[in-house]
Amino acid sequence: MPHKGPVNLGRDLKSPATLRSKGWLFLLLGLVAAALLLSDGFTWQRLVLLGITVWAFCRFYYFLFHVLQGYAGRQRPYAGLLDAMKWALSGKEREP
Repeated sequence: MPHKGPVNLGRDLKSPATLRSKGWLFLLLGLVAAALLLSDGFTWQRLVLLGITVWAFCRFYYFLFHVLQGYAGRQRPYAGLLDAMKWALSGKEREP
């Protein structure tokens, strides 16, 4: 089958099956990375610190995309993680 023009990798995913697959792949990636980190020399301290790290980054992501946009943010969605961080660091108040 011939290729018909450039592939747009920046388009939004719309397929529920693809979105679910992407979520499961992120979970698998996280589990494998955690297992590799802990297999180098398991200690309870490393396990706890890894858990705190994951939790803190999840809360930061939630802060950027839910709290700032919903309560102290702007009316339009962010273009991505860097756009949200740039806006958060600018200290601008809610747009009218």
